[in-house]
Amino acid sequence: MVSFEDLGVEPLLIEVLKKQGILEPFEVQRESIPDGMLGRDVCCRAPTGSGKTLAFGLPLLSRTEEAEPRRPTSLILTPTRELAEQIYKVLDPLAYELQLYVLAMYGGSSYNKQFRALDQGVDILVACPGRLIDMMDRGAVSLQDVGVVVLDEADRMADMGFMEPVCKILDKCKSDRQTILFSATLDDEVADLVRDYQTNPVTIEVGPKEVTMESMTHYFWLMPNSKKSAISSEIIRKCGRTIIFCRTRNGVDRVGDEMQHDGMAIETLHGGLSQRQRDGAMKLFQHGECMALIATDVAARGIDVEGVNCVIHYDPPENGKAYKHRSGRTARGGATGIVISLVQKPQKKQFGKIQREVGIRVEFEPPEFSTLPEFEVEYIAAERRQRSNRNDSGGRNGHYSQRNGGGGGYRGGGGGRGGGGGYRGGGGGRGGGGGRGGGGGRGGGYRGGGGGRGGGGGRGGGGGRGGGGGYRGGGGGRGGG
Repeated sequence: MVSFEDLGVEPLLIEVLKKQGILEPFEVQRESIPDGMLGRDVCCRAPTGSGKTLAFGLPLLSRTEEAEPRRPTSLILTPTRELAEQIYKVLDPLAYELQLYVLAMYGGSSYNKQFRALDQGVDILVACPGRLIDMMDRGAVSLQDVGVVVLDEADRMADMGFMEPVCKILDKCKSDRQTILFSATLDDEVADLVRDYQTNPVTIEVGPKEVTMESMTHYFWLMPNSKKSAISSEIIRKCGRTIIFCRTRNGVDRVGDEMQHDGMAIETLHGGLSQRQRDGAMKLFQHGECMALIATDVAARGIDVEGVNCVIHYDPPENGKAYKHRSGRTARGGATGIVISLVQKPQKKQFGKIQREVGIRVEFEPPEFSTLPEFEVEYIAAERRQRSNRNDSGGRNGHYSQRNGGGGGYRGGGGGRGGGGGYRGGGGGRGGGGGRGGGGGRGGGYRGGGGGRGGGGGRGGGGGRGGGGGYRGGGGGRGGG
């Protein structure tokens, strides 16, 4: 069996993975990590949930250089806030061991916190295209030093209309950068991206080429609009964990209110909610503390939750491709999954076209619950808890390296990772007595404290990385006197 050591992963990172219970690489990691480590461009077709974050993350971590303020050296582009946050959570503990800083940047999060983080120095930037373009236009970040770029879920970025900003972003990075691309499909605009922005890429294909419609059971139930909510509630009672798709934010809220009024513990997810609300909803759904998640197509992109028994198309998907994206949330890993479309008579033609596009043929029939498979279901009533979306609870602000420390503050408060004072501006940092602007850090003073990476000062202190003079405001440079 191939190990992470065989793939050339640094021992320090392997130890972190072992502590997380990750002992052997998945197929996509075995196939892509060696070429990524060598700095080659990689073009990989792999489905969500295949382990691709570590497949691109481990080579990126090994090849990332320390950044200057506002000038990251590695960039990961991803289509949604949820994906950006997931990637951040996977990479941040590993980056810490290499003394690298990670920032997740997406719409809905605080500008000021992102400005401050970039000013202090971010090595790895995980970003959604829209917010990154915004920050570039504001002069808050430059990509001129970016030598490693990852495009994650490139097909979804294409579906969401992000190809123009993605190309604009790539044009601002170093011309000799390494470009790693992951996508569920490698056709159409993704193929153009590979042709125009990768150099002799190593092509890797892992897993099924697309969602297999035959792996799930499809139902097209005819009903008036007035019956949809009640029938959806009954489906959830019978099937358990369910994702319901609506076309609009208002539709999500309306259906959510109706189901909660019906006594069902549900959560809603759409772009009109704050990031804290969205995080809270996802956490409850992932942990099985609600029975259903009601979402718009865009908000649900990137959701990777195991054990979803049923997908309901409450409103018609835009086309066959959208039907596949929605339906692919169930029947994963060989599990049983059902997909139910709630069809009003005027929508039969539209759904018939969708069936032809995805290659299935199913009769339109009245609802018949006896035809549904049996699932083991724990009913969760709404009165047992309140929906987090209404209370704006959960989640931390900023999503920028909040390290578990010994004190009570963050960025100017009482603790950092292993330190006694504040982190990035307070009295304690990564293993030392200060932060970026405090008395120490990464071994005695870092970026503004009394010591640098092995030296006597920080960025603005008395020494540099291994030197005796000042760095960024002192008398010396990186290793100089």
